[in-house]
Amino acid sequence: MIGTNEITRVQGATAYDTTGSKVGKVDQVYLDDQTGEPNWLTLNTGMFGTSTSFVPLEGASFDGDDIRLAYDKDRIKDAPRIDVDQHLEREQEDELYRYYGLSYGGQGYDATQTQTDTTQTAQATQTTGYADTGTDVRSGTADEAAVTLSEERLQVGTQAQEAGRARLRKYTTSETETVSVPVTKEKLVVERSAASGQATTTGGIADTDQVEEITLREERPVVAKETVAVEEVRVGKEQVTEQHEVTDEIRKEHVEIEGEGTTGVEGQSGSAR
Repeated sequence: MIGTNEITRVQGATAYDTTGSKVGKVDQVYLDDQTGEPNWLTLNTGMFGTSTSFVPLEGASFDGDDIRLAYDKDRIKDAPRIDVDQHLEREQEDELYRYYGLSYGGQGYDATQTQTDTTQTAQATQTTGYADTGTDVRSGTADEAAVTLSEERLQVGTQAQEAGRARLRKYTTSETETVSVPVTKEKLVVERSAASGQATTTGGIADTDQVEEITLREERPVVAKETVAVEEVRVGKEQVTEQHEVTDEIRKEHVEIEGEGTTGVEGQSGSAR
């Protein structure tokens, strides 16, 4: 069983479930009002650790610097979401006990007992309750006390996702093109000239017609088509890096020293008074 002397070792540790899957970072540790022993812790889960889940310390153990929990990852992430400030109320704790199938102090869940314990918790002093920061003031001797201060730090990563698609598609259009082509053709040319007037020796004029033929030729345009490559188009990808700013709220723990006779106390810093 993890005890109060191991709280600082628990905080900030990486938690794994029963199958060895990573669940998240330990954020806060909560102490039992009656026994003062740690019995709950919160984990930063989800994308970039933006969600908080409660999980019992019961059955948990150290594996080097890591924590091995007694529950699987899905059960932890589906635990009731509880927003707490400085103290985990008994009603909230009972809700978590019911979810994880546990009993308080080894006893079964009883509504009457819950009401009694809640009243007693409200009347108890806050020095031994659940701390907002996951730590409590631990007295080593009558002459000294110690407290551990923690702060949240942003852990930023990247995730690849589809931003768009490009398609290279070829299509055909038609247009009319006019080309001037020179063509050659033969024309009939008639020439007449006067005869010499001398008598012919062939005799008289024949009774039949005399026909002579000449053939005329001309060129006509002939159209043919050929396909030639005129251009090549290529599409590729390249990676560019841009700077994006991520903003989130983080919390820091401070210490205040109150009481009479604290004037001149050495070693005060931060928000200590």
